[in-house]
Amino acid sequence: MANTIEWIGDAGGFLRLLDQTKLPTETTYLDCRTVEDVWQAIKRLSVRGAPAIGVSAAYGVCLDAGSKESALAACDYLATSRPTAVNLFWALDRIRHAIEKHEASRLVASLLEEAKAIHAEDHDLCAAIGRHGADALADLPTGAGVLTHCNTGALATGGDGTALAVILELHRRGHEPKVYADETRPLLQGARLTMWELMERGVDATLITDSMNAQVMREGRVGAVIVGADRIAANGDAANKIGTYAAAIAARYHKVPFYVAAPSTTFDLTLTSGDQIPIEQRADEEITCGFGKQTAPVGAKTYNPAFDVTPAELITGIVTERGVFKPGEVAAALSSAQAK
Repeated sequence: MANTIEWIGDAGGFLRLLDQTKLPTETTYLDCRTVEDVWQAIKRLSVRGAPAIGVSAAYGVCLDAGSKESALAACDYLATSRPTAVNLFWALDRIRHAIEKHEASRLVASLLEEAKAIHAEDHDLCAAIGRHGADALADLPTGAGVLTHCNTGALATGGDGTALAVILELHRRGHEPKVYADETRPLLQGARLTMWELMERGVDATLITDSMNAQVMREGRVGAVIVGADRIAANGDAANKIGTYAAAIAARYHKVPFYVAAPSTTFDLTLTSGDQIPIEQRADEEITCGFGKQTAPVGAKTYNPAFDVTPAELITGIVTERGVFKPGEVAAALSSAQAK
């Protein structure tokens, strides 16, 4: 697998990102040398996935840390790139704390150390999520179908992923899951990215359109659904790529367990429910002229939310680096861990 995020050089270096808008046909890298470069890369989805966005933004601040004032301004600017993924704000808050704590004379080196720590910690979180999720799904028969939506692998994180880490761990353990990957319209992250990752790793994967997942469940092909999340409220409501809510409804109707996999950094305990999660609205052209080909009449009105919110009552369990919890249990578990 290619490196999704890589810092090149020392404190005077730059951030190299795998341009995910070019996959799967091209492996192209973006060398980000300014905060603006990183902002644009996040905004246009060259880098995407909540944990990867947070890691990239942390490195991005290091590109303009000549003074505490400029570093704090970089934090504020990068926070405007995308509104839903809470990992972005978590990582920037951590960088702000490091800015206040360290001397200006070695600010860039200190912030780079902090960004690298955030990156390394996410790698470890992914591994733990994979283990706990694979334990939760250990009773699935060998070769059972697992459905996933959007992309939640190495491309979206600093490690093996969240939901995809669980699938990869099942594969490593010899369970041989048969993955059904939703295409994930309108930008096809499932088709372009998830299928690419799974095929690279030798996992049995079948691509379907989003509108097919209910039928695949009806046919008994799916033993479990596992997805990621960009923000989870205190009650367990989870925001994820648009189409996740529909998959959860179909799973409940067909009595298929539905899991969300996410690190503790994806939880926003300041929000009591998913109704308070800000939902990013994307450009009309993603629907009317996707990938450069016009598919709707000129002037067609669109509604293009990037995310939807799955209510906690539709979620069987939330897989975190600390274990698997019922949605209503997570806030207390995380609060207890933070208190320690």
